[in-house]
Amino acid sequence: MTPDALLTLAILVVSMALFASDRLRLDVVALAALLSLVLFGILPPAEALAGFSDPLVLMIAGLFVVGSALTDTGVADWIGRRLGVLAGQGEARVIVVVMLATASLSAFMSSTGTVAILLPVVGTIAQSRGIAPGRIFLPLAFGAHLGSLLTLIATPPNLVAAAALQEAGRDPLRFFSFTPAGLVLLVVGIAWFVVAGRRILPGDAGGPSPTRRTWTTDDFAAEYGIAAQIHALRVPPGAPLVGRSLREANLRAAHRVNVIGIASQGTAGLEPVPVLPENVFEAGDVLRVQGRQEDVDEAARRWGLEELHGEGEKLALPPDETLAEVVLPRRSTLVGKTLREIRFRDRYRATVLAVRRGSGEESQVPATPAMRDFPLQHGDLLLLKGKRKNMRFLRDERRDFVLVAEPDGQAEVFVDPPKAWGAVAITLLLLVVMAFGLLPNVIAVLCAALLLVLARCVRPVDAYRGINWESVVLVAGMLPMATALDRTGATAALVSFAERHLAGLPPHLVLAALAALTSTLGLVVSNTATAVLVVPVALRLAGALGIAPEPLVVGLAFAASTAFSTPVASPVNTLVVAPGGYRFADFVKVGLPLQLLLLAGTVLLVPLLFPF
Repeated sequence: MTPDALLTLAILVVSMALFASDRLRLDVVALAALLSLVLFGILPPAEALAGFSDPLVLMIAGLFVVGSALTDTGVADWIGRRLGVLAGQGEARVIVVVMLATASLSAFMSSTGTVAILLPVVGTIAQSRGIAPGRIFLPLAFGAHLGSLLTLIATPPNLVAAAALQEAGRDPLRFFSFTPAGLVLLVVGIAWFVVAGRRILPGDAGGPSPTRRTWTTDDFAAEYGIAAQIHALRVPPGAPLVGRSLREANLRAAHRVNVIGIASQGTAGLEPVPVLPENVFEAGDVLRVQGRQEDVDEAARRWGLEELHGEGEKLALPPDETLAEVVLPRRSTLVGKTLREIRFRDRYRATVLAVRRGSGEESQVPATPAMRDFPLQHGDLLLLKGKRKNMRFLRDERRDFVLVAEPDGQAEVFVDPPKAWGAVAITLLLLVVMAFGLLPNVIAVLCAALLLVLARCVRPVDAYRGINWESVVLVAGMLPMATALDRTGATAALVSFAERHLAGLPPHLVLAALAALTSTLGLVVSNTATAVLVVPVALRLAGALGIAPEPLVVGLAFAASTAFSTPVASPVNTLVVAPGGYRFADFVKVGLPLQLLLLAGTVLLVPLLFPF
């Protein structure tokens, strides 16, 4: 093996280690690898940067725009809300309907976006039927993975496989080329949960609770452990607080007491009013505050307030205010920052009442104003309070946090009908054009993205915001690695090594070995990076063994999407960890058998559709 080949493999190994460590963003690692290839003279700049003009990269970016249009017009939310009608009451039926709906959406959108949209919907369904969240959110996440096996555009590994085969001069894969095998594997995955998987899901199995209902604000207060820290204080006549504004009193900074509700004396008695800095306190007002007993006592002494014992532990919110539970996704810009640094209240028009870190009491962040100085982590759950109209805007902040649940979840979805129907029509047209090969796939996707912008189904600024640039740069940065491996002879050396050990084995065993390697790699490295690296090797290996490349390449695309066994294998898995109260062992117990089952199904099914 040449020195350049060894150096290229060293860059690859270091990149893989950085991918697995999650210490740096995936796109940063990919760019570092790309620049290393140039700086060490392995590739000229033009070839190293060629990935940014590759049709695959442009197609992935265009598909994010299509997904944004379906989200922004409310089409995806509308579909999600229809789940409640179909889900029935039994746990098994709810799991089947949720997985089918999630897989169907994930076949045309990113799996992460699908889970972000459906988390609050599925959470409401579970609450109304008395089903523990841990018994429904894992099927939701795995359903999104299974949807990635259904269509050509469902996930980048499928596009990588199709591009590699076309570049090798093979017949192009069509839009529904993956669908027959993907449907069978979807049925297998659903059957696993219904027959065996749900028996080992965390939480109590069984039918719906006899006290089915949606959660109230008081339920959330008790769940987050803030009920005991809610106190009621009355402003008596002549108290120093009378005539002062909330900003002037500055109870949060001066006494570590958070005012979360004010009931003012009105014509019909005490009426909740919005909590605003300019509110002026009057005699007879009742303040509902959050804080430790000693801090509340101190504030009461300073401002002459009377504590109303027996009136605490309830969140008396004005009619136009509500709560929301959100989770921080893996690449949220809020991760590593404190609420004070973010100026959360000013930025999002919402107050953080409590933070839950992972699951279990030992990971609970103290529910006091002092929590403003705790650095946030990905997977943290935040309980927010704010006006209903501001809470609706949280749905548009999916990059920073994902809505999980609301008390008495709203059934209405705000959809602009003309734009929604326009988005549906353009998306269906895209599917027809790609299914029949009327245009090259990349041109069809870019045309659809442009039409969606011109039809105002998505604003240009939102189209750019909707693109997951991390994924785009990751693919563009890693494609030159495959070129470098081929140019330096490293790929040929790897193929020669594999050929010596796999020669003479039945093709099904060759596929099984490669699929197992790919699936294992996908547990610590993104499925996109895994596909970019292993597909070219499989293509060359097929030529060396004298077999058709299609079953190997398609099989490895499937294997790259079977990241079930760890919570860090995919952003989809990470999103449901805290809301479902899962631990690492839950993913292993439920995901590993399913992963092995689907790998076996892939080895059996793919060669039937794509013969060796």
